[in-house]
Amino acid sequence: MTAMRRDLLLCGLFACAALFWPMISGMRYSITQTTFFFIWATVVVQWNLVFGIGGIFSLAQVAIFAIGAYVTAMLGYYIGTSMLLAMPVGAVAAVVASIILGIACLRLYGPYVALLTICVSQVLYVLIVNDTDCFTNPPAGCMPLMGGVRGFSRFGDLGFRDWLGASFYIGNYYVGLLLLSTAILFSIVIIHSPMGLAFRALRDNPVYAAARGVDRFRYQLWIFGLSAFFTGLAGAFYAVNTGVVGPVVFSFQHLLFLLSMIVVGGIGTVWGPVIGAAVLMLADEAMRELGDFRDIGMGLILVACVVLMPRGLTGLYHDISTRIAKSARRRGEKTCHR
Repeated sequence: MTAMRRDLLLCGLFACAALFWPMISGMRYSITQTTFFFIWATVVVQWNLVFGIGGIFSLAQVAIFAIGAYVTAMLGYYIGTSMLLAMPVGAVAAVVASIILGIACLRLYGPYVALLTICVSQVLYVLIVNDTDCFTNPPAGCMPLMGGVRGFSRFGDLGFRDWLGASFYIGNYYVGLLLLSTAILFSIVIIHSPMGLAFRALRDNPVYAAARGVDRFRYQLWIFGLSAFFTGLAGAFYAVNTGVVGPVVFSFQHLLFLLSMIVVGGIGTVWGPVIGAAVLMLADEAMRELGDFRDIGMGLILVACVVLMPRGLTGLYHDISTRIAKSARRRGEKTCHR
């Protein structure tokens, strides 16, 4: 079985298993937390395309996510746009912003890309927080154009409350599952395609790749734009799922949490980001009652993974499976010699 067929089969099995989770769990809290897992896993799967496959040290994924969320919320709040229409518009807006940012970033290399992208994210955060001039005057009080520090709320939903009543969160769960499954499928196709080979060539040896005719600017701009669609769509769905969008989505702590998912799971792999998202969300939930020690515990987990498993959990699995296979092969050779 080829690697692509194996990954496609795993994607199908994952989606089929997740279909039955609401029936197995039956608990609202676990279902809503799993929905958030779908959202964060979608973001890191697409971030992995840029960071792990393309080798671009971009930290703009959270900003792209936030753009999708804010555009969706603003369309619903100011114009009353249906969320079914506002969400894809938010995703397209995220793609446009990502391409503009990519044109500037791809003239730089290494840490300079990281510095520029994190600066853009923080500039957007400062602009939103310091937006205090009244754009509208609803009964709740002065409302800035970008929402200011309080952000947006009551801008619409997907209509599951009317269809499912108190169980509306189950509808959001299946939308999140569809989003993540599609994002993983897209990632698998890209990674195993000739385009993915070009991305890895530019990551590993850009001089040789350029000598073989691979245009760095064009290919890496492609990966910026392609990954931004699902990232922006995840931001749009985050807005619809929570019903609130504020400057907290730009927080540096949020960025580090998502980046840690890629590192823990395994950079540049298909399933590493998904595994890392699941592990860190479970760890975060397990330490929920520890208060201030919660962040310390998460930091210790990340340090332990970086030191003991530099290639992440998927790298550790690959090493163990390789050793087992070699050991079995040696035992087979000894048996033949006897």
